[in-house]
Amino acid sequence: MFGDKRLEDFDFESIYHIYSHVSGKELIFRESKNYTFFLDKIKFYICPIADIFAYCLMPNHFHLLIAFKKKEIIFENLNISITEFDDKKSHQFLMKPFSNLLNSYAKAYNKVYTRKGALFMDYIKRTKIEDEKYLLNVLNYIHNNPVNHGFVNQLEEWKYCSYLSYLDIKKSSSLERSFIMSFFDGTSDFIEFHKKGSDLLL
Repeated sequence: MFGDKRLEDFDFESIYHIYSHVSGKELIFRESKNYTFFLDKIKFYICPIADIFAYCLMPNHFHLLIAFKKKEIIFENLNISITEFDDKKSHQFLMKPFSNLLNSYAKAYNKVYTRKGALFMDYIKRTKIEDEKYLLNVLNYIHNNPVNHGFVNQLEEWKYCSYLSYLDIKKSSSLERSFIMSFFDGTSDFIEFHKKGSDLLL
């Protein structure tokens, strides 16, 4: 029996499309401060272990395009010993910060809105990316998400997405933009690429 391609194991130095959805019909992000708070949590929990290439936060779900760092760099960033690490537990080790991210956000969210119970789905969907075409298709899909869902008419109108950061590459950012921009002949080429849309189906 084939495994679910959206539940692939995490591994060091690999690229993944990660996404999760609210549990039920509520919203994950009700107001602007929720988006900002979640992005701060991403910086705290995820940036030490992975480079963030792209993200998009929507009212009831989010998408991330990330690449896990080298094992040695991660352990140095987390200030923990690598000598006794069991490579068979790589997935669990790399998944833990994502669980901490969602649990921490949900706990704060529930407190602010006097709410109880799970906020996110039981599991984080993830797909390993192993070729350039699929990588760029995912990038396009993530950035076009607000338009495809009808929240805005133009990509640059949605604030909670990494697309805007790529339009001003000289401005400092927590994103790792140089890798993605290596596939484009400058900002104009990047913009034109996104106008074509994506044929990715989830």
